[in-house]
Amino acid sequence: MFTGIVQGTARVISIEQKQDFQTHVIELPDSLSENISVGASIAHNGCCLTVTKADDNRVTFDLMKATLDLTNLGELQSGDYVNVERAARFGDEIGGHNMSGHISGTVIIIDIVKSPNNQTIWFEADTDSIRYILKKGYIGLDGCSLTIAEVEGNRFSVNLIPETLTRTLFGHRAVGDRINLEVDPQTQAIVDTVERVLAQKAL
Repeated sequence: MFTGIVQGTARVISIEQKQDFQTHVIELPDSLSENISVGASIAHNGCCLTVTKADDNRVTFDLMKATLDLTNLGELQSGDYVNVERAARFGDEIGGHNMSGHISGTVIIIDIVKSPNNQTIWFEADTDSIRYILKKGYIGLDGCSLTIAEVEGNRFSVNLIPETLTRTLFGHRAVGDRINLEVDPQTQAIVDTVERVLAQKAL
């Protein structure tokens, strides 16, 4: 489980490509590299990955084809950075909302509105995903727990404070970038239940 409070960014040191499979090595900040063991979970841009090797602050992960296709991790190159969060532990403060690290799909940045003290980013979602994106609801974007500001058709926006822009990759994102999406499971369950009940009543 994760909280959606990104703890920092990590640089991708190397990517070994195989058929329908990749091995990524990232370099964690010293503050996040303590007591990492094989089998631990660390979120990369919100996607839960399992540690397969740990050598000080250089940590290795294997990514299957499904992960590479569904998320933006398949677009990474050596030298790129990812948002990282280590798995939550019992007793940790939950500053965001409960997140599983299971990516639902991706959304595209279509507009960035900058102001002196914050930034609004607009995204475009596909027809299936937008059903679960509700104004003032929770969402996970590249591992960040965020509140949805506005929803217009298949577009939605979030507002980012300077701390989020500094701590995460959102301060460097541009129009056209593909962002990992994790919808709130409670919202998804409610929407699916309501749609199923309405469909049954329509019969």
